[in-house]
Amino acid sequence: MNDVTSRLAHMPVALFATVMGMGGLTLAWKKASEVLGVTHLVWQVLLVITAVLLATLAISYLLKMRRHAHQVIAEFNHPIKISFFPAFSIGLMLIAVAMAEIMTPLATAVWWMGASIQLILTLYLMNQWIHHARWQVQHTTPAWFIPIVGNIIAPIGGVTLGFTEVSWFFFAIGILYWIVLKVLVFNRIIFHEPLPEKLLPTLFIMIAPPAVGFIAYLKLNQGVVDNFAHILYYAAMFLVLLLVSQLPRFARIPFFVSWWAYSFPIAAFTIGTLIMFEQSQTLFYQTLSHLMLTLVSILLSILIVKTVKAAIKGSIFQPD
Repeated sequence: MNDVTSRLAHMPVALFATVMGMGGLTLAWKKASEVLGVTHLVWQVLLVITAVLLATLAISYLLKMRRHAHQVIAEFNHPIKISFFPAFSIGLMLIAVAMAEIMTPLATAVWWMGASIQLILTLYLMNQWIHHARWQVQHTTPAWFIPIVGNIIAPIGGVTLGFTEVSWFFFAIGILYWIVLKVLVFNRIIFHEPLPEKLLPTLFIMIAPPAVGFIAYLKLNQGVVDNFAHILYYAAMFLVLLLVSQLPRFARIPFFVSWWAYSFPIAAFTIGTLIMFEQSQTLFYQTLSHLMLTLVSILLSILIVKTVKAAIKGSIFQPD
């Protein structure tokens, strides 16, 4: 097996999390252009990069499906890796959000594709959980939020594109099962063996449901920051504080693809903070908006550099 074939065979589906991270960064800069008055050029360039990245990964993974179907089947049947397949559909919906106001027909098609795939994967995985024969407590990780709670992302683009009722459907799925899955994840973390070091970065995924839920709910609620919206935003803020307080622990973890779990949740909280500043016009949220935008930009820069280096070395294309 030559080097290229070996890399393709062991291309991890978790690489699609890079699209979520880049999509989140794109939308954070897009919101910053509206709220802070920064140039539109940054998010437009990031959108192109994100779309190219998604296309490249999708084509590569389709080649893997054709040439190494057994490897794909193994990932799809893996109780943890299967959670990363919806990162593809989430990536589509994030790109649709960014394009919604400038390329509406294309954004509509991309949104429907992403939302449909997300629903299919949600139904499949929940059927697997209900009729399980192989799921164990140690398989429960924050990555489980991706296929189910990822449905919360749909309204962000859906409402803008005119699909309000469908967006409520997706929001209801994501917000309800976020609570259920959060209980399961905390039960696993508190009462069972600790998460493996490789999966510790996935703890940051816990920030995403309330942060994305806040953004989606405002879309559905005509932009009104009511009591429920405050609960979602401050729940996300608490989780950011909780995990940032553990930075020394995370700093000791060597680079894995799972590091990308830091990116999208932080980007989502950044967008939420920009919205809070837009609504309140207070110095606190203005300062926090600048801080979070700077932080997420530096974080993504580090992740990109480390991922490119790891890809060149081939360390992320290795069998588990």
